Amino acid sequence: MAKTKRIIITILLRLLAFGATLSATVVMVTSHESAKVMNIKFSAKFSNSPTFKFYVTAEAIATGYGLIVLFLSSRRSVDRLIMILDVVIALILTSSISAALAVAQIGKKGDSHAGWLPVCNQVPKFCDHVTGALIAGFVAAIAYLVLNLYSLHVFLTPLFPV
Repeated sequence: MAKTKRIIITILLRLLAFGATLSATVVMVTSHESAKVMNIKFSAKFSNSPTFKFYVTAEAIATGYGLIVLFLSSRRSVDRLIMILDVVIALILTSSISAALAVAQIGKKGDSHAGWLPVCNQVPKFCDHVTGALIAGFVAAIAYLVLNLYSLHVFLTPLFPV
C-alpha cells in the first residue's frame, strides 16, 4: 500500500510539473503584440529577448523531460538517475524564471537610472502573457522542488528509520 501511495503522489506531482511547463511554454511562445508609438510601429514578442528565448528553451526541455519521465517513473532501475535529473531540471527552471522575471520587471517598471522606459503600457497583452507564463513556470519549479524533497524523503527513510 505504501508503494502505491508513493507512486500516486509522484505521478501527480509529475503531471502538475508537466502541465505547468507545457502551459508556460505555449503561453510564452504565443505572446506577441504590436504597438505604434509616435508613428513608429514596434512588435513585442518573446523572440526579441535572449532571456525570454532561454526561458522558453528551459521550459521546453523540462516539458520533454517530464513527458519522458512519466513513462519511466515506474522502473526502479532508473530512480537515482531520475532523482538527479529532477534536481538539474529544477535548477534550470529556477535560473530561467529568475532571468525572465528580471527582464519582465524592467519591461513593466522601466529603469530610470539607465533611461529605459516601461513598455507594458504600450503592449499590455504581451505583458499579461509573459506574466501568465512566469506564474506557470513558478508552479512548475515549486512542483519540482516538492518532488525533489519527496524523492529524497522516500530515498532516505529506509536508511535512517525513526
